[in-house]
Amino acid sequence: MFPADIISTVEFNHTGELLATGDKGGRVVIFQREPEVLTHLHSILGEYNVYSTFQSHEPEFDYLKSLEIEEKINKIRWLPQQNAAHFLLSTNDKTIKLWKVSERDKRPEGYNLKDEEGRIKDISTVTSLQVPVLKPMDLMVEVTPRRVFANAHTYHINSISVNSDYETYMSADDLRINLWHLDITDRSFNIVDIKPANMEDLTEVITAAEFHPHHCNLFVYSSSKGTLRLCDMREAALCDKHSKLFEEPEDPSARSFFSEIISSVSDVKFSHSGRYLLTRDYLTAKVWDLNMESKPLETYQVHDYLRSKLCSLYENDCIFDKFECAWNGSDSVIMTGAYNNFFRMFDRNTKRDVTLEASRESSKPRAVLKPRRVCAAGGKRRKDDISVDSLDFTKKILHTAWHPNENIIAIAATNNLYIFQDKLNSEMH
Repeated sequence: MFPADIISTVEFNHTGELLATGDKGGRVVIFQREPEVLTHLHSILGEYNVYSTFQSHEPEFDYLKSLEIEEKINKIRWLPQQNAAHFLLSTNDKTIKLWKVSERDKRPEGYNLKDEEGRIKDISTVTSLQVPVLKPMDLMVEVTPRRVFANAHTYHINSISVNSDYETYMSADDLRINLWHLDITDRSFNIVDIKPANMEDLTEVITAAEFHPHHCNLFVYSSSKGTLRLCDMREAALCDKHSKLFEEPEDPSARSFFSEIISSVSDVKFSHSGRYLLTRDYLTAKVWDLNMESKPLETYQVHDYLRSKLCSLYENDCIFDKFECAWNGSDSVIMTGAYNNFFRMFDRNTKRDVTLEASRESSKPRAVLKPRRVCAAGGKRRKDDISVDSLDFTKKILHTAWHPNENIIAIAATNNLYIFQDKLNSEMH
C-alpha cells in the first residue's frame, strides 16, 4: 500500500448518483451509479463504477516560509447541479479549486481550415467550403479547472462548506474562517478570526465549520475545547461574537490528563432538517438541538471500551485521530467510524446501536453485514466477541458518507472504498 493511495475524504453529490473520493496523492476519483436493472423477479440496484479520475492538487513549496505544502485532498464539496455539467470544490491545506465535470459524446468534423489531424491547412489548397457536422464518438468525461482560490489561509484548511444561496462558500483553517463568492478568486471576506494578539495566549483552534442547510446567514464552527458556536452573518461583518454557544459542562470527578484532548470536536454536521447538530469527539457522538445550548440532546458512546487505553493511544498518537460523522437521509440514524475497520450506527428512534465491519467479505454483493461486538478488558467474552486488546489501531475508519435519500453508505478504510447498498435495514431493526 502506497501512502498516496490512502483516502482522505468521501462525499456524495446532492442526488447521490455521483460519489467523489480524494486521497493523499492529490487525486480525486469520481464514481457514478449505474442505472437500476429490472428483472422479472426484482430490481437490482445499480453499482458505483469509476466515472473519472483526475489530479486535483500537486505538491508545492512555500519559499517565503520554507514550508512544503502537501497535495493531500482535505475536503470535497459538490455544488448543486444546475445544468448538464457537475461542479465540485476540492481543497488541500492551502488552495481550493473549483472543477467542472462534463460529458462529450460528439465531435465536430469537416473543418474548412483544418485537416483530420487538426493541423492548419494551406489556404491556397481550400477550393470549396463545407459546413462542419457533429459526429457521434465514444463518451468522454472531461474535468476542467474553472477557478483557483489561493493565498487566503495562513494555517491549514480543515473545512469547506457551500452555502444554501449556491453563490458563496466558506473555508476554515485553525484560526480563521473566510467567505468566498464562487465567481471571485482574488478576494474573500474574513468572517471569523480567533487569533489572539499574542500567540502564547492561544487556548483553542477551529476544528470544523459548516453552513446551515436552509438559512444562508447561519453557520456553525467547532473548537478543540469541545464547544460549538452558531453565528449569524446578519449581526455583524466579523462574527467573532457568536449567537449561541453549545457546551456541555464538564464533570469534575471524571477529569483526567486526557480530558481536553478527547473532548476536542473533530466533525460537526447539520441535520438535513437544519434543526439539529451532530458532533463527534474522540469517544462519543452527540446530537444537539439548536434550541438547547446547555447540553446535548443525545450522547452515544462510540467506543467507550477505549477509556482504559487512553495512555497507549496517546503514546501512539491515535488519540489525535479525527473521526467524521454522518446523518442518514431522514436524520433518524447517525454513523461514525472506529478502529479495526469497524463503524458504528445509532438509531435515534429505537435507541438501538450496531457495530459493523468494512471488509472485502462483507462488501460482496450477497454478503450480509454481521454485527460485531468488542469485549472490554476483563469483561466476559461471548463467541465471536473481539477483545479490546486485539483491535488493530492502524485500521481506522475516519471518513464516511451517507447517500442523501437511500440506505447506501460509503466507507473509506485506509486505501479501500466500501459501498454498502440496502444492507443496513436488517441491522438496525
